[in-house]
Amino acid sequence: MADPALSHAPKPDGATPKGATGVLVLADGSVSWGRGFGAVGSSVGEVCFNTAMTGYQEVMTDPSYAAQIVTFTFPHIGNVGVNSEDIESAGVPGAIGCVVREDVTDPANFRATGTFQRWLEVQGKIGLAGIDTRALTRRIRMSGAPNAVIAHDPEGNFDIEALVERARSWPGLEGMDLAIKVTREAKEEWEGSIWKLGEGYTKPEGTGRPHVVAIDYGAKDNIFRNLVKAGADVTVVPAETSVDKILELKPAGVFLSNGPGDPAATGAYAVPVIQKLLEMDMPIFGICLGHQMLALAAGARTTKMHQGHRGANHPVKRIEDGVVEITSMNHGFAVDNAPGALGENVVETHVSLFDGSNCGIAVKGKRAFGVQYHPEASPGPQDSFYLFEKFVASLG
Repeated sequence: MADPALSHAPKPDGATPKGATGVLVLADGSVSWGRGFGAVGSSVGEVCFNTAMTGYQEVMTDPSYAAQIVTFTFPHIGNVGVNSEDIESAGVPGAIGCVVREDVTDPANFRATGTFQRWLEVQGKIGLAGIDTRALTRRIRMSGAPNAVIAHDPEGNFDIEALVERARSWPGLEGMDLAIKVTREAKEEWEGSIWKLGEGYTKPEGTGRPHVVAIDYGAKDNIFRNLVKAGADVTVVPAETSVDKILELKPAGVFLSNGPGDPAATGAYAVPVIQKLLEMDMPIFGICLGHQMLALAAGARTTKMHQGHRGANHPVKRIEDGVVEITSMNHGFAVDNAPGALGENVVETHVSLFDGSNCGIAVKGKRAFGVQYHPEASPGPQDSFYLFEKFVASLG
């Protein structure tokens, strides 16, 4: 059973409650005691919350969560175990830890090949159970996503003052380029398609498929699978790949992936490449961080959000016809859609029905568009798969 122990005491006395083997320490001095699991040690990052009811393994392996501690609002996390097929990016840092309400139980799922606790330990990620996740989520909604340290020690030995200072001294995600830390190191020819029950990941079918070069800023593997499903052949390249190297691959179109960190920081090297591709009228499709950098390249600007959007149930309105898509989201930055902020070359195509923030753009006079949400889901709804088909169809 959960034992909520969220404390907002500005000056913690350092005493560890009986049975506590884990702690979350916010930069303002607030302390949440709980039961640690997974890796032993401590990590610093930004605390966010995710409202999805499924897909915790995909969430924890999404590179977009680099340097973040995920609070799961759904209370039962880990109860279906883990397996090798639900990893979104193998060997790449994703979330550094997670906070959950209930203790993780033994897995009860026919696909499970291991426990969530052991998997976190092997991955070097810290888990913290027994936390009042509702109170923590309300705190994030009211005051914004805080910097924090998550720590696990089976003996319950914690230097709270030192952890508070570590949280306070961490610079935060604004101005931080994390794409460079999660991108792949070398070009890769992508071979897998979508997953099918009993078959695993299938292989591409057919010949004469248009060639897409996908720039990896911290991509989820399911994005590439969906590009293949939509009819493309995909070559994935590192984040700092030059225009000349991209053109050597003779792409019919270029895809800009999701990823972590501040788009303005990653844009220092990514935006000039995208601008040159726009000048050539190269077909471009961007998702999440890629969407934000496409906007920067076209003259718009980005901004840090108060709490961000993370979950699998976010309603988005398509402005063209008023259709509402239920989407999967994971972002703490957004394209600024305040009056005049988009500039003359950008058209807003989608908006969030939660807060009116930008969720899609098109570049005037170019074959380039992007969306803030994740049409590949994993986890989440599949309302927006048509965007992959739209992009591949534009490659002619």
